[in-house]
Amino acid sequence: MATASPASIVEQAVHTNGSLPLPAGRLSNGRKSAPPPDNRAWWKESSVYQIYPASFKDSNGDGIGDIPGIISEVDYIHKLGADVVWLCPVYPSPKVDMGYDIADYIDIDPQYGTLEDVQKLARELKSRGMKLVMDLVVNHSSDQHEWFKQSRSSKSSPYRSWYHWHPGKVVDGKRVPPNNWHSYFGGSAWEWDEGSQEYYLHIFAKEQPDLNWEEPKVVTAVHDIMRFWLDRGVDGFRMDVINFISKVPGYPDAAITDPTSPYQDATELFANGPRLHEFLQGLGAILKKYDALSVGEMPGIKDPKEILKGVGFDRGELNMMFHFELVEIDHGKERKFSHQDFSLKRFKEITEKWQNFMYDNSGWNAIYLENHDQSRTVSRWCSDAPEHRVASAKMLAAYLGFQAGTPYIYQGQELGMINVPKEWGMSEYQDIECLNHWKEVSARYRDDPAKLAEYRREYQRKGRDNARTPMQWSTAPHAGFMKSDGAAKPWMKLNPSYEFINAAQQVDDPDSPFSFWQKVLSLRKEYIDLFVYGDFELIKGTLEDEDILAYRRFYGKEEATIIVNWSSKVLEKTKAELGVSGAWKTLASSNFEFDDASSKVRLLPWGLVVLFRS
Repeated sequence: MATASPASIVEQAVHTNGSLPLPAGRLSNGRKSAPPPDNRAWWKESSVYQIYPASFKDSNGDGIGDIPGIISEVDYIHKLGADVVWLCPVYPSPKVDMGYDIADYIDIDPQYGTLEDVQKLARELKSRGMKLVMDLVVNHSSDQHEWFKQSRSSKSSPYRSWYHWHPGKVVDGKRVPPNNWHSYFGGSAWEWDEGSQEYYLHIFAKEQPDLNWEEPKVVTAVHDIMRFWLDRGVDGFRMDVINFISKVPGYPDAAITDPTSPYQDATELFANGPRLHEFLQGLGAILKKYDALSVGEMPGIKDPKEILKGVGFDRGELNMMFHFELVEIDHGKERKFSHQDFSLKRFKEITEKWQNFMYDNSGWNAIYLENHDQSRTVSRWCSDAPEHRVASAKMLAAYLGFQAGTPYIYQGQELGMINVPKEWGMSEYQDIECLNHWKEVSARYRDDPAKLAEYRREYQRKGRDNARTPMQWSTAPHAGFMKSDGAAKPWMKLNPSYEFINAAQQVDDPDSPFSFWQKVLSLRKEYIDLFVYGDFELIKGTLEDEDILAYRRFYGKEEATIIVNWSSKVLEKTKAELGVSGAWKTLASSNFEFDDASSKVRLLPWGLVVLFRS
């Protein structure tokens, strides 16, 4: 039986718990009656290494990472086995949001280098068979971009329509914003501009005004930006909050979900608007011409039907997308900085949901756990205790690296870098999201120190600063991130863990997290049919288990089973429970005991095994 078409799948209702109905063409044991077309592509067979430029490597001793510093470590990334480098924004920017407020889309910020440096980086990567992807941030610009300066200069400016302007409303004789939308960085999503006597929309910081994609000249300008970089050797784009570019017309009020605040979460009104897929198809046409990689960051979108429209292989929009359902699993009722216990059972359900759905419908996953917006997973969901840290890092690599989809590894993740110390005070935090939240809650809960302490714990667990400390290269001064002969210091305080977590100690250590990631990426290439294009199923006997995660990949006669112990316990299971009876070859393992003469499998804390047969 042929695989069900995307239309036949998406018309089925999604269960209230987020799981999907059994797709047509999938048998009761989870296997396909016939494999779907592979729709092979280079970006499916690649792995991506993400670089946060300010924190990667400083070549000139000013305390800020730069492009020449990245060039100096291309061999390190190549040795890891990554195929693509994704470079976070290096454009001119006031850096209110660390470069995601862009003041010029076709130039390079002098603190990072020059346009020639970017082209040299692209050449160095290509000489090693690698590719370069850049960030495309076009939902909003900086308020220092010439477009916005012109836009706010006058209501009659030809650039006025390039942004969202509104006179606001009058309530009880008082001027108020056009609606009750909440900014992601606190307060109203509207800012009053005294000079031109209107409000402008900013879903993020007030210094990041949203571009108005209803203006055709904005669309044309974005297309020109893409061609500019593609013509200079860039191989694709990661697209920041790209599903925000189409808003619901009329700026209606959001539903009241937080009665304590005058501003409400309006994601459903400014994300996935009515013209989103029209705009994405315009971007996709350019990307297809250049055979370029595209990955869209799409917050606030959990409906598989909607996601499939953006990443279906024949849709002509994006190759893949970052969804947030996994990384928001521990967000509480008050969003990111409120507590929610981690549930491995729920984590498995979400993993299975997206693995199966994309496979059944010719979509594609961008699989990730860490990036510049997420904290270090070893600390967040596992154990960074000295006795468990290395095993935790390897376990996470095994969980992520053998799934279907393009894996994204964030700088330092391959070393098992951990969160900032619990002892750090608020003066050490630099991220606008965290600091604005702290300012807001400090005023609201000034007489409730227990509540404020709770938020502090969440910042240390989930705050973005955890991922932004300088890369830990060695035990040298400044962790080898920058030269030590000068008065300058790193732009952000080093995580003191560099003394025992650093690249110099791991690159040639066969038992290190780095070496394990090397092995994972190598196995993906060696068994490309199985690990890239193969089917996926969770092992049913472990579905309710809050300590073990086990899944199977299969393609033709090849089959792999990946088993991880997501706990600090010593676990014993029968081979039958894990579905691994019979003869298997061990491809990779850590903290694992497997006795062919016994019916038992023993997993030590944070242990893992990857088994293969054909």
